[in-house]
Amino acid sequence: MTARPISETVASLMPRAKAELSELVAFRSVADPAQFPKSECEAAADWVADALRAEDFQDVALLDTPDGTRSVYGFLPGPAGAPTVLLYAHYDVQPPLDESAWLSPPFELTERDGRWYGRGSADCKGGFIMHLLALRALKADGGVPVSVKVIVEGSEEQGTGGLERYAEAHPELLAANTIVIGDTGNFRVGLPTVTATLRGMTMLRVTLDTLEGNLHSGQFGGAAPDALAAMIQLLASLRAEDGTTTVDGLATDTEWDGLQYPEADFRKDAKVLDGVGLIGTGTVADRIWARPAVTVIGIDCPPVVGATPSVQASARAQISLRVPPGQDAAEATGLLTAHLKAHAPWGSRVAVEQVGQGQPFRADTSSPAYTSMARAMEAAYPGEKMQTSGMGGSIPLCNTLAALYPEAEILLIGLSEPEAQIHAVNESVSPEELERLSLAEALFLRNYAESKRA
Repeated sequence: MTARPISETVASLMPRAKAELSELVAFRSVADPAQFPKSECEAAADWVADALRAEDFQDVALLDTPDGTRSVYGFLPGPAGAPTVLLYAHYDVQPPLDESAWLSPPFELTERDGRWYGRGSADCKGGFIMHLLALRALKADGGVPVSVKVIVEGSEEQGTGGLERYAEAHPELLAANTIVIGDTGNFRVGLPTVTATLRGMTMLRVTLDTLEGNLHSGQFGGAAPDALAAMIQLLASLRAEDGTTTVDGLATDTEWDGLQYPEADFRKDAKVLDGVGLIGTGTVADRIWARPAVTVIGIDCPPVVGATPSVQASARAQISLRVPPGQDAAEATGLLTAHLKAHAPWGSRVAVEQVGQGQPFRADTSSPAYTSMARAMEAAYPGEKMQTSGMGGSIPLCNTLAALYPEAEILLIGLSEPEAQIHAVNESVSPEELERLSLAEALFLRNYAESKRA
């Protein structure tokens, strides 16, 4: 009897994958107890641990990381002398934002128009399911040819660095010959892509004070320094008129040499409204992969409903700065902090608090692991060659792993292609991408094991 191709095995496992992703998406695992109960993250971690035990993983552990969250670890031994591959994903998710804007409940996996919708479906609960699918397919097709470590993080979206600090304190735990980070995505659906660079990130919270307390705007407005107006002026100093990020001392003219992102495609992917221009200069790839980008991600001010005619005494904002490869995130943090203090109008008192930071990352795309992945992706996506792109987002753990294991090869793949709309309302995953990338990962593990035996 002829064994069926591994691609058919992966396809046969898809109904189970959907059922499991539904269970995992149902956990409201936002790693911020101010927004959702901590018990939701703990329950998601327990689910992941149980899934690993069910696949015969050994030493499964819930790791209490220094930021108060839990990461899940497990080890699956392979044949004697086989290389070790570390597979990474995270179970924590972004908040759902405005739940009323979702076309289906954010924590209920819903199939619509050929995609599965739900918070974390692509970023990155789907990434964990991708790893499980690949391993199950290999087990059903002769066995997993490598030793596998799995680490599933519990606070990646918060950028609080718990797993990075845990790994630094336990350097032997995640040691591997190759690391597959399942938290990026194809350049677009159907185009197999590995991510070669990640921008780093720094997150600052700035508080600006001008008065001892709020004042009546009729009695004092026009002379009393308005903290909210001062904050608006301060935040405006972070961008030039064309939208280019302008932080004193921070270079903004680096160019991207590689796969380009046509402006028309970007406008469609980003859902830019007709008549609204893009910001910045250079190619789209320059702007999102090779240059810094500042974003005001939150601001405390009185809501319109219930607003009173008052001059505000205090204002607060949270600012994210994406830091491209070649720049140091700590240095960028210092420059941004100095900029905020130097540009505060009217002598306003400014306090800056750092709430997150991660270094940018650049992979070695000439490594043997990339050759194995290219063969695997070309088999999983017939007629397509593997592409290499950048990614504007941050995965701080990558630099920690690169520093701890300088000989390890690091590859970044995943389900977060543009249509997934990660971090936005109506996040979704393509089941076809989940199937093909799971197949690609399974074939990669087989190819990689063979390359090490050669």
